[in-house]
Amino acid sequence: MTEEKQPHFVDSAPFDPNRVEPPDPDRERYYQASQWRIVWWKFKRHKLAVVAGVVLLIFYLTVPFAEIIAPYGANTRHNDYLYAPPQAVHFFDQGRFVGPFVRGYVAELDMETLSWKYSPDPASVLPIRFFCLSEPYKFWGLFPGRFHLFCPTPGEPLFLLGTDRLGRDLFSGLVYGARLSLTIGIIGVAISIVLGMFFGGIAGYFGGFIDSSVNRMIEILRCIPELPLWMALSAALPVTWSPIWIYFGITIILGMLDWPGLARAVRSKLLSLREEDYARAAVMMGAKPRRIISKHLLPGFTSHLVASATLAIPNMILGETALSFLNLGLRRPAVSWGVLLNEAQNITIVTVYPWLMAPVIPVIIVVLAFNFLGDGLRDAADPYKT
Repeated sequence: MTEEKQPHFVDSAPFDPNRVEPPDPDRERYYQASQWRIVWWKFKRHKLAVVAGVVLLIFYLTVPFAEIIAPYGANTRHNDYLYAPPQAVHFFDQGRFVGPFVRGYVAELDMETLSWKYSPDPASVLPIRFFCLSEPYKFWGLFPGRFHLFCPTPGEPLFLLGTDRLGRDLFSGLVYGARLSLTIGIIGVAISIVLGMFFGGIAGYFGGFIDSSVNRMIEILRCIPELPLWMALSAALPVTWSPIWIYFGITIILGMLDWPGLARAVRSKLLSLREEDYARAAVMMGAKPRRIISKHLLPGFTSHLVASATLAIPNMILGETALSFLNLGLRRPAVSWGVLLNEAQNITIVTVYPWLMAPVIPVIIVVLAFNFLGDGLRDAADPYKT
């Protein structure tokens, strides 16, 4: 006869209805945290998004200090070094450590192509100086200065990424170009957010005729191909405008054409939030629609708006790059990554001077980083994901 098994009790103490269980510290900390702190905790678990955020932070740190980081001006010409190839950075010379240096050029005229051919001079050692005084500039066009992060040997070239057809340093151009290419996305998205929140807010809150009118306007804008519309509006900008006005014109065009997607997201969210108890209580207390939308409804999904804006910035950067590449956006003396790529329109020139495609690399890195960062923020802002 088998022995009957007895159930196993974790707690043998008798049940006490008045006993209070000790609170879980982690769960209590989670319930007491604000919305942004919870988003930050969830975002930190997305390792790829964190790395992308660090990469973007490094890129954006170059924006205010472009004059200091770049060894030359963006439009400084070196007539003796047209289409000069990139110089490799070395640390050892004949087995002896001498620090970072580059080698000079040996130039020869190719009589078949009537172009200069450059090769490194093995006998030359040109040290790279750091935290030094070199070519003068005006910091943000206001304050004169000569301090640079690194400088060439006086009287010698330093072209880490080579030069273009006019002898302009590509590395300096990339550093200066980041100032326009990266900020045009931020400003354009700010304009897009304002328009998207306004039109999406009134459509989602009031509904009816206003909702139908906003939806029809969004559908009309979405039916028009973006690139031809960008090209048409950019071509309409007067050629007599200064580079700064062209910059603001391109920014406004990109921002005004990118808001429909955000407006639809705001509209759909407000359609559900306006039926919540706190929104109805605000209506019964006599709050005006503007206050209900701005103070009660929009803050409920601000984190979602931040994630959507982060995913929209790459489209702005690619739009400016495409317009400038087609010579319909920014033009010299203004410098952006698209303006630099304008030098690489001829495939024959690119095959001979492949370093002219260098501006493609930061564009790819920044666009991918924004996409990864946007994915991480979107997952962190989703209340249904833990």
